[in-house]
Amino acid sequence: MKRNLVIATLTAATLATGGTVAAFAAGDDDATATQRQAQTNAQHAADRDDDSADDRDDDPSEDRTALSSGSVTAAEAIAAALKHTPGTAVSADLDDDGADAWEVTVVKSDGTEYDVRIAPDSRKVLGAQRDTDDDNDTDDRAELAAVKDAQTDAREAALAAAHKGTVTEVGLDDDNGAVAWTADTVKNGKHSEWKVALDSGKPTQDRDDD
Repeated sequence: MKRNLVIATLTAATLATGGTVAAFAAGDDDATATQRQAQTNAQHAADRDDDSADDRDDDPSEDRTALSSGSVTAAEAIAAALKHTPGTAVSADLDDDGADAWEVTVVKSDGTEYDVRIAPDSRKVLGAQRDTDDDNDTDDRAELAAVKDAQTDAREAALAAAHKGTVTEVGLDDDNGAVAWTADTVKNGKHSEWKVALDSGKPTQDRDDD
């Protein structure tokens, strides 16, 4: 009777402290077997916790370029840039060189281009700088003319591509005279490229995309 009382006390101490207490009682095999089973169950629970932590660490949806440093989408960045610098947005790129900002290129009504930087977590305008290198670029003027007559602008193209994944870049592409929006997306760690029609706004995967 006294031996059973000691074993019960040791078992209660083990459960209260979370530790392991070894109890040896001569001639009491049932108590020893019960203790071994409790230790085994505790070890299995610890192993399950470790496995769960590993699964979270290996989540493929966590991609650095997929707006890991903020929550502002490409469409929201374009809208913020146009509010600050009115004109026609022709591209938006999530800068991954360490600056952590959206860079939106806006062409004003007089043909001048501005690079507007947007914070990826607040839509705050970090700065706007005129880009003098491309103001008189013939290809850019042709693309801009096509966009002005289009039914889909850069923001709408970004929204269309967002159905395919997280948009990290939107721009224009002139393929043998056929101008279309292009968009880069990331989904479950996979990068894809899309073309978005200027008239219908329908995204189709780029045939040149590997």
